[in-house]
Amino acid sequence: MNLTRRVLLERLSMAGAAFTLGAPGISLAAGPELDWDWLTGDWDVWHRRLKKRLAGNDEWDEFAGKSSFWHLLGGLGNVDDNLLHLPAGTYRAISLRAFDPATRKWAIWWLDGRTAEKLDPPVLGGFTGDEGEFIGTDTFDGKPIIVRFRWHEVRSKRPHWDQAFSPDGGKTWETNWRNYFTRASEKPAPVEAGDWSFLVGRWRVRNRRRSPGGSWEEFDSTLDNRPVMAGLGNVGDNVFHAPSGTYRGVSVRAFDAQSKQWRSWWLDGRTPHTIKSSVAGTFKDAVGTLLGEDEIDGRKVRVRSQWSRTSTKSPRWEQATSADGIHWDTNWSADFQRDV
Repeated sequence: MNLTRRVLLERLSMAGAAFTLGAPGISLAAGPELDWDWLTGDWDVWHRRLKKRLAGNDEWDEFAGKSSFWHLLGGLGNVDDNLLHLPAGTYRAISLRAFDPATRKWAIWWLDGRTAEKLDPPVLGGFTGDEGEFIGTDTFDGKPIIVRFRWHEVRSKRPHWDQAFSPDGGKTWETNWRNYFTRASEKPAPVEAGDWSFLVGRWRVRNRRRSPGGSWEEFDSTLDNRPVMAGLGNVGDNVFHAPSGTYRGVSVRAFDAQSKQWRSWWLDGRTPHTIKSSVAGTFKDAVGTLLGEDEIDGRKVRVRSQWSRTSTKSPRWEQATSADGIHWDTNWSADFQRDV
């Protein structure tokens, strides 16, 4: 998951709510919640993409696509669901974004539905007027590069985006992808949900979580879960009213066609630039079991995220850890009731 599991599993209830809604000490200048309002809804997208990158090539592929955007984390996060009709074949992908009030920067991750076992490293940045620039590091053909995303004329009738790579530390840049957006609808259209159809929509949730001291605490939360990538992924926007304070988080899931497993990541709104390891697994007989690894107090442990009662109106989720993969210790459970 996206924050360290040590924080998620053992420390969360004791953590200072640096991102607590309304918490003292956090003063957001006007604007970050509105930075991406212009992108809300559905878009037709025209793409120009360089055929070969960092190879002195000047041949471009041109193809159509679609994009659907909505807000998360009370405006301090968002996602867009993308369909790309490449000449070699159609594929789907999502962008996930989160704003960090401490650094006043947005982080942007890209998840390619064809390689859904991993998220690309994030780019960081923000907007000046109607222009946005976001910078990050990655590798290409085994060599380190700097990656740059730029948005232009974002409040015009045709906002556009480009991506560039620099192999020399930012001295020179090669633009390898351009997108041109034309609005199709001001509201995102619904998408089929696949294995996660039971979780689509808005939910009221009752949580029971064990504190580091061993006692159990109970609190409410809400979830708004939406499918992406034609049901091969979904994104959940959560608000937790924990005893230590209210906070938000985003769950991101995607089906990895190579391993035939679902991957699930967690982004805690209090540490919005950190997404770490995922859990992975499958559904069988209406039960979804996803497994991963983490480290707690210097000890490696197995982590299990399990969904049950998925064929009923009140699904249940449980999280547990294990030292040996045989004996499991549940530390969090959540019962869901649809919010009508």
